[in-house]
Amino acid sequence: MSQQFPPGQTQPGFPPPPHPKKNSAGKIIGFGCLGIVGLFVILAIAGALIGGGKEDKATKEPAAPAASSAPAKAPDAKPAEPEKKAAVAVVAKKAEFKKTVLAQGDGYTSVAVTVTNNSSKPINVNPLYFAITDTNGTKHNAELGVDKDQIGTVELAPGENVTGAITGKGSWTPKSVTYTDGLIGDSVRADVS
Repeated sequence: MSQQFPPGQTQPGFPPPPHPKKNSAGKIIGFGCLGIVGLFVILAIAGALIGGGKEDKATKEPAAPAASSAPAKAPDAKPAEPEKKAAVAVVAKKAEFKKTVLAQGDGYTSVAVTVTNNSSKPINVNPLYFAITDTNGTKHNAELGVDKDQIGTVELAPGENVTGAITGKGSWTPKSVTYTDGLIGDSVRADVS
């Protein structure tokens, strides 16, 4: 016959039952990190929808060759080597700001930018890869989704180009635009005409 033991007491010769586990600090930290990663994923999706939701103006036409201002060659001179094009060409012009529903007020300045891929490899274009410098030397980062003509987020194959607006917050006079191939790559600067 077995003897009954009151709750909380164990039968002799057997270990006590395990206590319920408490939440560990590792789980709390893990779920916090998961939440931060999830936030970045949501922001990336929203950025892709804003930048990719409009019609891209990428074309397969190569850029027009620049007019040569070289003097005529002497008959006995060696042929000159062809002029090497920059891997990425950027042209910037003043543009009118075209407000979207995301813009808060009219205090924005836009610049129309054309990026041409003259290299033999594809390049990426994204509004976040641009900065505008004003006539006072202040650098302005691109504001996303505030101009209807915002440049698209695209991959340009060799020979392709894309045109769109880069917009900064505030009213100022743009002097130059800097494109950086992938946030930390090589930079190309163009004066605003």
